[in-house]
Amino acid sequence: MSVLDGDHWREIYEVLRANKLRTFLTAFGVFWGIFMLLVMLGSGNGLSNGVQEGFADGATNSVFIWSQRTSKPWRGMVPGRSIQLNVADAAAIRTQVSEAGVICPRNQLGGFRGGNNVTRGVKSGAFSVMGDYPEIARVQSVRLVGGRFLNPFDISERRKVAVIGPRVRDVLFGRGEEPIGERIRINGVEFTVVGLFKPRRSGQGGRDDEDQTIFVPFTAFQSAFNYGDRVGWFAIIAQDGVPASVMEEKVLTLLRERHSIAPDDDRALGHFNLEKEYGQITGLFAGIRTLIWIVGIGTLAAGVIGVSNIMLVIVRERTNEIGVRRAVGATPLAVMTQVVFESLVLTCAAGWLGLIAGVGVVELTARLVAGVEGGMFRNPEVSLGAALQTLVILVACGVLAGLFPARRAVKVSPVEALRAII
Repeated sequence: MSVLDGDHWREIYEVLRANKLRTFLTAFGVFWGIFMLLVMLGSGNGLSNGVQEGFADGATNSVFIWSQRTSKPWRGMVPGRSIQLNVADAAAIRTQVSEAGVICPRNQLGGFRGGNNVTRGVKSGAFSVMGDYPEIARVQSVRLVGGRFLNPFDISERRKVAVIGPRVRDVLFGRGEEPIGERIRINGVEFTVVGLFKPRRSGQGGRDDEDQTIFVPFTAFQSAFNYGDRVGWFAIIAQDGVPASVMEEKVLTLLRERHSIAPDDDRALGHFNLEKEYGQITGLFAGIRTLIWIVGIGTLAAGVIGVSNIMLVIVRERTNEIGVRRAVGATPLAVMTQVVFESLVLTCAAGWLGLIAGVGVVELTARLVAGVEGGMFRNPEVSLGAALQTLVILVACGVLAGLFPARRAVKVSPVEALRAII
């Protein structure tokens, strides 16, 4: 009898229908294992996508360096000395650190996230004013929605122009009013608005500080606000193929030499390596995905053990039938194939339903969060590769669940089975 003929399918149906509750509970174990595996994979991808989107705002191979106070004496100078970075440091980095690809000196009026008095007519607000080079758009993603960004001519000619965020527009300009070409006053100095940008993410979990940022040319910032050659901090991108940590260490060594800082003084210069942070996050999510597969497969294994147990019970209940088949010429391979196929049908049917339900829940969640601004959970999804891997695991589990009961069925003695019937 072929395993694919109608009689065999009817036999499987009758066997499973004979004890509906037992069949349902066994199938539910497999269903739940597949369902939870896919939901966990989708959730893990959603969290990973949210974090990746946060890093998409800037170059992941960038390093940020700022000045602090020395903590150790050096060359006759006492600790506690304040360090001030300057424009000449940027030139030195460009000429002496070949691993540095993009060097952006930066200043911020009022300090980190500082509020400043910005006015336009009778309207005013407190915003963060950044003195930057055009290359800052490569360090942090700047999505223009109107006008243009800073350019080299703005730097060379010290133009008093500004690129404003959405919050600045909402406060200083009326509904429907075009800000491009209009003038605003920053601490009493007039700047012309030439561009309007929007952060990739804003709102809850987003970048509210970028919403209320104003970019002005670094050179215009120097002259307008009497900053001289001072630099608040550097944003530096490593050359392609160069680890940011290598470039970071060379820049720190150069700055320590230029500002007479002890080589082992780790407090005089603050620094943040985004590439290192990105690598740690990537490794964390790789570990999370591995843990999800382990937990999911463990949950699925519990369901498969249930299938194996029910097949053992079915084999025991059908001992006489199997013995008769052996007596009339059924080979051990045919008997094993029958039992394994029945196990495979039960496992795959339950697993397929779990697969559909899991993908359905993930897709529904993706639609619900698609219109939500900000947040750390974005576009949960189950990749085609993960779905195929799940199907392969499902089929393998169905076969394994039937092998042990199948071997048990082959050991049934035809003589003993016939004697029991008589």
